[in-house]
Amino acid sequence: MIQPPKLKLNDKAIIVSPAGNIDSLLVYNTASILSDWGLDVAISDNALTKAGRFSGTVEDRASDLQQALNDKDIKMILCSRGGYGAIHLLNKVDFVGLKRYPKWIIGYSDITALHSALQKNGIMSIHGPMAKHFSEEGINDPSVISTKSILFGENIHYQITVNDNYSINKNGEAKGVLFGGNLAVMCGLLGTKLFYAPKNGILFIEDIGEPPYKIDRFINQLKLSGMFDKISGLIVGIFTEYEEDPNMYYPLRETIANTLREYSFPICFNFPVGHVTKNYPLVTGKEAILSVTNNNINFKQKLY
Repeated sequence: MIQPPKLKLNDKAIIVSPAGNIDSLLVYNTASILSDWGLDVAISDNALTKAGRFSGTVEDRASDLQQALNDKDIKMILCSRGGYGAIHLLNKVDFVGLKRYPKWIIGYSDITALHSALQKNGIMSIHGPMAKHFSEEGINDPSVISTKSILFGENIHYQITVNDNYSINKNGEAKGVLFGGNLAVMCGLLGTKLFYAPKNGILFIEDIGEPPYKIDRFINQLKLSGMFDKISGLIVGIFTEYEEDPNMYYPLRETIANTLREYSFPICFNFPVGHVTKNYPLVTGKEAILSVTNNNINFKQKLY
C-alpha cells in the first residue's frame, strides 16, 4: 500500500469537486486556510461549476480529478464536498499517475467511493473534513488541526472517555488495516471490482439522513456478505439527521449491536467520525490499532 509523503512548506495543493456542487465562498475560505498552512493552493477548473446537483458534467469532474492525480507537483488533493456523484468517475479515471506521484487525497461521505477505489489500487488516503467544515469551523477547529498534523508528519492517537453513550461497546483490542466510511456508499459498491475490504481489517461506518430500517438493512447486507466474518474490529461513528423508529425492535445503536451480538471482535459506538463537527481524520488503507475498555476507546495509526 503506497503512503504519500508528508507535506512541506510551499507544497502545491488543489481543491477539486468530484461530486456535488458547492458555494464558491466555502472553497475560497478553505483555500485561504490552506494558504495559511504555508501551501501553494489552486482550485481546479470545474470545482465551482454547477450542473444540476453536480459540480460539472461527468467529463468535467473526471478531467479535473485526472489532471490533479497526474500532476507531479501537486502533493495534496482536497475534495470540496461529497453529496453524490463520485461513483460516476470511478471507471473514468486511472491511478497510474498517482502511483508515480503519490499525494494525499482527503474527503468523506460520498468520497468513500473514491477512497475504496484508491485502496483497491494500493494507495492510502485520508477520510476527513472538507471545504464546508474548513470554512465554517476555521483554522483552529480540532478536526482541521488534526488533519494538518497528519499531513505534516504526525501520527494519530485518539483517546475517548467512555460514558453512558458507549454502554453497548464490546471490549477488546483489534489490529488491522482501516477501511470503510459512509455506510450507504460502501454498500453501493459491494460486489463491484472497486469494493475494498482487507482481511482482518478494522471497519468504520457512519451515515446521514438514513432511517433506522435502512441502516439495519445495510448492516444485514454486510452480514450476509460475510463481511463480519473477516474483520478484526468495528468502529461505529456518528449517525445524523434521522429519527428513531418506534416500530423497530430497538433504537438504532442497539439494533446494530443486536445484529452483531454473535461476533467476538471489539466494537465501539459514537466514535467521532461522520457528518459532525468532531469529524476526526483517519487514514484508510493504513494499519490501525483499536482498543476498547470500560473506561476508554483508543485509536492509533503510526504513519511516520
